[in-house]
Amino acid sequence: MFKGMIFLASSAFADGSFISQLLSKWEQIGFFSYLLPFLIIFALIFGILTKMNMFKDNKMVNGVIALSVALMALQFDFVPTFFSEIFPRLGVGLAIILSVLIVIGFFVDTESKVMNYILLGVSVVIMYFILVQSAGATGWTSGDFWQEHWGEILAGVLLVVFVIAMINSSNPNKDSSTSPPFKGAWAK
Repeated sequence: MFKGMIFLASSAFADGSFISQLLSKWEQIGFFSYLLPFLIIFALIFGILTKMNMFKDNKMVNGVIALSVALMALQFDFVPTFFSEIFPRLGVGLAIILSVLIVIGFFVDTESKVMNYILLGVSVVIMYFILVQSAGATGWTSGDFWQEHWGEILAGVLLVVFVIAMINSSNPNKDSSTSPPFKGAWAK
């Protein structure tokens, strides 16, 4: 009899149903909708206030302000809805950026300044789409503006990037031995 129970318990772990049930229970009690957003907001506000050192070393005031802001942010369902929209997209965006880094790392010198700017550009574009999609899903739409004018906006951004690249490449006083301004985690 116990062997059958052990088998059933171990099969629950093997097929992932235990983890699925656990996450489902956490979701039902509001762990993902309220507790995690509360902790994220509290930690960010507390960290910013501590870093600003506005109240000198009085961390109690920082804690009270962070607690108040975090609780007020969860008063309505807007923050949980936004977090539930942005973080799955952010995970996918980070996976795309990691894939691009791996593929580029095989074929291109990761120390080059041009590659750092290209990877920064790819990251900015992905982050832009994550923010626009998440904002649109929560009701922050700007009509059909982005759908109608994305080509013009992209052309304008590329023009600005091209002009900046031309200005930087034609500067004769620039020291070529300086390191790039953005050095990602892939550079040693």
